[in-house]
Amino acid sequence: MKAPRRPDAAQNRTRIVEAARAALAESDHVHLNEIAKRAGVGQGTLYRNFPSREALLAEVYRRDVEELVAAASALLAEHEPVDALRHWLDRVIDYAEVKRGVLAALEPAAWQDLVADSHHPIEGALGRLLEAGKAAGSVRADVDARGVLQLIAYLGRLDRQEWDSAARPLMNVVLDGLTR
Repeated sequence: MKAPRRPDAAQNRTRIVEAARAALAESDHVHLNEIAKRAGVGQGTLYRNFPSREALLAEVYRRDVEELVAAASALLAEHEPVDALRHWLDRVIDYAEVKRGVLAALEPAAWQDLVADSHHPIEGALGRLLEAGKAAGSVRADVDARGVLQLIAYLGRLDRQEWDSAARPLMNVVLDGLTR
């Protein structure tokens, strides 16, 4: 059994992941030395935590999926179902931006497993949001999580240059189509 990480080591790991996430949101070309510098750690610390670029990018992706999935329940606890769905879809835009960076930076074999592992939890989170909206009478009864995910998958096709101007307006069209 692995010993728990020291608090400073855990903080370093978190800073590295956050720095990598920020770099991915800015560019598809992520360099480990830049990430180490952004995180305020040395190369040795980065490689102790993540022995390869792929391991770091996979961790960024996994954390984003975990946060996105956890957000669904938290948002439902704080907001009416349609508002919770709106906030969650806003998070999906941020997730999709980082996902694009991860997929562009990894070989297809590496990212296919990541995407396959994340699909079911994301679909489940969206399903909870949609069901809450249906129960409240604010979301159309004829939609399901799988279909909505197919609609929002288009975000992955947007060019980086059109992301800021197109992602949120397109997501608003999706949300308008889901609500009653």
